[in-house]
Amino acid sequence: MTQTLSREAEGTQLPDTPSRSSLALALSDCRVLIGRNVKHITRNSEMLIQAVSLPIVLLLLFRFMFGGAISVPGMAYIDYLVPGLLAISIAFNSTTTVVGVAADLTQGLVERFRSMPMAGPAVLVGHVVSGVLRSLLSFAVMVVVGLAVGFRPAAGVLGWLGAIGLLVLFATGVFWLATLLGSIAKTVEGAGGLGMILVFVPYATSALVPTASMPSALRVVVDNQPVTVLIDAVRGLMNGTDLGSTGWPAVAWWLVITTGAAYLAIRKFHQRSRG
Repeated sequence: MTQTLSREAEGTQLPDTPSRSSLALALSDCRVLIGRNVKHITRNSEMLIQAVSLPIVLLLLFRFMFGGAISVPGMAYIDYLVPGLLAISIAFNSTTTVVGVAADLTQGLVERFRSMPMAGPAVLVGHVVSGVLRSLLSFAVMVVVGLAVGFRPAAGVLGWLGAIGLLVLFATGVFWLATLLGSIAKTVEGAGGLGMILVFVPYATSALVPTASMPSALRVVVDNQPVTVLIDAVRGLMNGTDLGSTGWPAVAWWLVITTGAAYLAIRKFHQRSRG
């Protein structure tokens, strides 16, 4: 008879298996969920078309149909228009995230994830990061089309980096707001309706027309809301004009909004996922 002995029986201790920190595990979970959502983008042609279609249609519409009737002091209307449409395209892309989060919560995916040792916020982080990447794709397409129809930015390297940084911060805040709305929505259909809130907010800004022609009461609100401040800062950076008092206030506004939206979204998502 062959006798077998374990190392423990022989008095030899097995070496400890290296354990990964909680942060490393959470980052790994986020990476997996980001990959999941990015694959959805690359495999879903309708999502890609949605990401770029409306902004391009709006660009061509305002450039060739309405542009002649709108005058902007100190710059061509197309140079005024493109930065505003970049913000509108980010808001438009956020509807996909609202619906996606609601679908995860209502169609059983989160219940399956709960049976795994994974970080809960990773689901939301995956939606946010993939949404920002989708918005960067829209940004690139919009700038290329804009250049083709007369957009002539005067920004240098630092101006472009600053504009892109502000737009990424804005997109991050908007997509965290989208995950919050998706976590609140009781149904996927309802999520689509809630997402329209984010779509229409950038229209009540200086995105498409200067605020000088607006009624005084409306102008006070529009000039001081956070999306207008950000659009004006991006416009100044892209066109090489004076930022005035918009640069740092835009950063402050959207850091606060992003942090608050992320906290509320994660809290609401945990409440919903636990039933």
